[in-house]
Amino acid sequence: MLRQARSASRATVTLTCFLASALISGVGPVGGAPGDVTSPGTTQQDPTFGCEANPTGDPIGGGPGYRRIVATPARQVETAEQLLAALARAKAGAVVYVAEEAEIDLTGKQEIRIPGGVTLASGRGRSRSKGALLFSNELKTCPLFLVGGEKVRVTGLRLRGPDPDRRTDQMRRLHREGKYYSIPNSRGIQSSHPGLEVDNCELSGWSHAAVFLRKGASGAHIHHSFLHHNQRSGLGYGVCLDESSALIEANRFDWCRHHIAATGRPGTGYEARYNLVLENANSHSFDMHGGRDRKDGTDIAGDWMKIHHNTFRATGVAAVVIRGRPTGRADIHHNWFYHAHDAKPVRQGNATGNMHVYRNVYTKDRNPADASPAP
Repeated sequence: MLRQARSASRATVTLTCFLASALISGVGPVGGAPGDVTSPGTTQQDPTFGCEANPTGDPIGGGPGYRRIVATPARQVETAEQLLAALARAKAGAVVYVAEEAEIDLTGKQEIRIPGGVTLASGRGRSRSKGALLFSNELKTCPLFLVGGEKVRVTGLRLRGPDPDRRTDQMRRLHREGKYYSIPNSRGIQSSHPGLEVDNCELSGWSHAAVFLRKGASGAHIHHSFLHHNQRSGLGYGVCLDESSALIEANRFDWCRHHIAATGRPGTGYEARYNLVLENANSHSFDMHGGRDRKDGTDIAGDWMKIHHNTFRATGVAAVVIRGRPTGRADIHHNWFYHAHDAKPVRQGNATGNMHVYRNVYTKDRNPADASPAP
């Protein structure tokens, strides 16, 4: 169930729902060239299915082979003190570069502000570097980084949160006792500003969300990253949207409760394409909540969704669940579901309408069970 946060000071969250290995790199197109990907009005002509079509030119999940790694500058930061000081004085256009071998403990810090127009970077993927590690062991880290203006970029880093576990039995017990939020939550990056870009990062261990896009965070681009172990029972999101919009592209997801989640409030929408969803999950992969979850007297489940050219391997859970009716359209096409078609990997609840599912393939054999053209 969705319910609104009681107060920011208690670090509660706007989205809650209690339902108690190698990197794919340089993936070429299947059955066609990148230019075969057509506009939404003509997608029925596209011969490709799943993330393997990847026309981005960069590896799914980022890392080795990623091309937009920031050049190594002469001045780099290596300690928490240096990082905080560099961000405090950074102006739009500046790059704050964390040395690739650095492991910086930010435990006890939160709401570290990244000014508008600033890039926070390291070199994940350069000469097989893992990128600098920035981490917190404090359960109440909500968020670690706070976007302070438009067009912030976070790239080439590892951001590790304090809580990679599900805590299923514990959270169910606390929920029954009305004490669910007695254990603090954590977020990696939070934004209320347009144009955030998060790319070529590894984001793990955040009990609420690795990336939280709040009202005002329009046009975000979350891409070529590896998001995993964000999975607290009842929360646990890779990317979470609330009255915001994003393109979520060419990521590798594993061990999240919902890899993408959204409150479904008016103003919420996202496009998810060329993402690889691996086998481990404790609830459905891509989500849009509806009015009944929010208890606002509506069945509204966001404005729009475009979910195409993703590969879903987690057959133990549904791939896409829309818990109401979008005010616009939800188009779900050209995905590769490892599920059988009769397992209903795409579901709509609480209301019907404005959801269009077409031209997907199912099971490892790529059975074309809904090969009808776009409605």
